[in-house]
Amino acid sequence: MIRVESLNNKFGHITTANDVSCHFEEKKVTVLLGGSGSGKSTLLKQMVGLGRPDSGSIMFDGRDITKLARKELYELRKKMGMLFQGSALFNSLNIYENIAFPLREHTNLSDSVIKTIIKIKLEMVGLRGVENMMPSQLSGGMTKRVGLARAIVLDPKVVFYDEPTSGLDPIASGVIDKLIVDLNKKLGVTSIVVSHDIDSAFRIADKLIILFYGNLIAEGTPEEIKNSPDPKVRQFITGSPDGPIPFTLTDKDFIEDILID
Repeated sequence: MIRVESLNNKFGHITTANDVSCHFEEKKVTVLLGGSGSGKSTLLKQMVGLGRPDSGSIMFDGRDITKLARKELYELRKKMGMLFQGSALFNSLNIYENIAFPLREHTNLSDSVIKTIIKIKLEMVGLRGVENMMPSQLSGGMTKRVGLARAIVLDPKVVFYDEPTSGLDPIASGVIDKLIVDLNKKLGVTSIVVSHDIDSAFRIADKLIILFYGNLIAEGTPEEIKNSPDPKVRQFITGSPDGPIPFTLTDKDFIEDILID
């Protein structure tokens, strides 16, 4: 579904992609792992066309996203769904209008059809009877599920997830993980998940990709990653403070985290 070839990208002296090549299999869940500043969020943004790399290509459904004009990119994005880290709901709109927004913007469907679609999507994410509530009235986990309902309302081919379990308790995180896997199977979509959550990643992934300061250091199934001999991979998945990946917090690191991740 998506193939990244020889991607290179820098912000000043900071390298976010160093000749990165990888592919995201159709109808599978692929998780992008990496520490803060590894470049995974930058890669996610470039895959949805929110930034262009310095060189390389990103093929989506047979087309190179990096070379599309704005109008062509807007059309292609109709095939994409996005669950943002903070859900990105409109605080001034109720849940119904939040989910209806993409349908009103991109289709000419009648209100009755839109109402039916919204009901179906809310049922898919385990919510009912919340249409007239406001985002501020929902818990963090419920807000994420509303964001997910909106992400799939146009029946996309690919759904991107940016830290879907960030800020959630273990039970709410488990609910989101189950939804990602279930929706991937029911809808037949390709799912791409950016995450720091190792436990979540191993629960949901068909394939994992690990980035380290712009370099792709591991790619494979959960079992292959667990058995990797690479000390950087071992340190990252075990969360050990000792190893080749240093832990320092300087002003420079803080700035890099803001720019990249």
